[in-house]
Amino acid sequence: MWKQAVTAEAWLTACLQKPSMEDAMATDGLRDQQYAKILQRLIRMETVSVEGDSNTEKFVRFHSLLQELFPNLFSKLDVENFSGSLLMRWTGERSEKPILLMSHHDVVEAVGNWSHEPFSGDIEDGKLWGRGSLDTKCSLWAMLQAAEELSAEGFRPKQDVWFVSTCTEETDGSGADTISQELQKRGVEFSMVLDEGGFILHDPIGGADHDFAMVGVGEKGCADLKFVARSKGGHAAMPGKNTPLVRLGKFMAETERSALFSVRMNAVTEEMLRRCGRYMTGVTGVLLRNVRFFKPLLTRIMPRVSNTAGAMLKTTIAFTMAGGSQGRNVLPQEAWVIGNMRFSIHQGQQSSFEAIRKMAAKYDIEMEILDPGFESSVSDFRSPEFRKIEQAVSAIFGDVVTVPYIMTGASDCRYFSRVSRNCFRFIPFAVSDEQLSSIHGVDENITISGIHRAVDFYKYIIKEI
Repeated sequence: MWKQAVTAEAWLTACLQKPSMEDAMATDGLRDQQYAKILQRLIRMETVSVEGDSNTEKFVRFHSLLQELFPNLFSKLDVENFSGSLLMRWTGERSEKPILLMSHHDVVEAVGNWSHEPFSGDIEDGKLWGRGSLDTKCSLWAMLQAAEELSAEGFRPKQDVWFVSTCTEETDGSGADTISQELQKRGVEFSMVLDEGGFILHDPIGGADHDFAMVGVGEKGCADLKFVARSKGGHAAMPGKNTPLVRLGKFMAETERSALFSVRMNAVTEEMLRRCGRYMTGVTGVLLRNVRFFKPLLTRIMPRVSNTAGAMLKTTIAFTMAGGSQGRNVLPQEAWVIGNMRFSIHQGQQSSFEAIRKMAAKYDIEMEILDPGFESSVSDFRSPEFRKIEQAVSAIFGDVVTVPYIMTGASDCRYFSRVSRNCFRFIPFAVSDEQLSSIHGVDENITISGIHRAVDFYKYIIKEI
């Protein structure tokens, strides 16, 4: 009898004990493998968005797949379809101060020579391969998986949780634009918006030997401009001086070498450098840890360090398309180039437009605004909401430092500054430099080990904010 009691007590004690580190690792590894199978199905469904194509059939099929994979959650969601883009609401105990989690489900085309077919969802070498594995079906899956598991447990959020997933992020952004305007009309204001953005990177600026969670608190505006040079045309055998293509060439060359746009270091970039500088040695570490004192020097140096560093400090314009005469021996009556402008948060849209317009006029070139872009606000990295993201990163990823930064690329999140003062951009996955370069390139892939942490991150956000 005593022996039986001891055995029962030992068994009960063993059941109540916390799992060992080995058990926890085995459980996490099993979760990773199971999760990879779910994400694999999302990757295998091709959702390439094409400019000007209004057919949403492929996106509707993708919506059906989401409902199949996350049945508990979708049974509780109010779902609205905006021409292939989804607005979903999970009703909580109260509706004031809701949060919004976002991630688009459209992807760019997959050209080039891939090691694995771009929509195969192959699992090999510890990685899941395919277009959208990083940009950004991974975060869409993780946030819905987190909500699905919480919903299945009977959890009800303290406040409403909204989800947005668009099918136009890679084209014109119309889905996010439309949905954000509709929410604004309804008077919905979010305590926080969390969309795609930075990843967890090792040494993101060079020389900082540590892991950093890069959280975008704002982004540069993105505009498309057309520059047109005109003439009477003529025969190529008798060219005059300063024909349209020559004027465009001079204009582009001077724009590239001149100090056309103002260079300034904003408070966010200062904080990014300061936080990274804590993990840097030598002179560079001293400069960055004391960035406010050395700001004039760093402002001059950074554009010389790299194109990325320079883009953080000023408006940029890249000339991406051109056209001229239809005949090889004909001088064009009209020639044109298109420039993709990313206007800085300090110079802004209109001032940047005027600077480039004056340069174009110098060469008798007209400027046409094809797409003015959207000028969004910058969120406060000192806010309680940003602090919650920091806490979530620390709780789930351990010794990872959260760093605010200004995104040089564009996201759907910019439109939601209409309905929230706290718009943040972060994808909770650790990626290598090679994986980062695969976004919009070939062989896009995500490492399977550790993807459970992304689910846990979103659970923390849903439960704690």
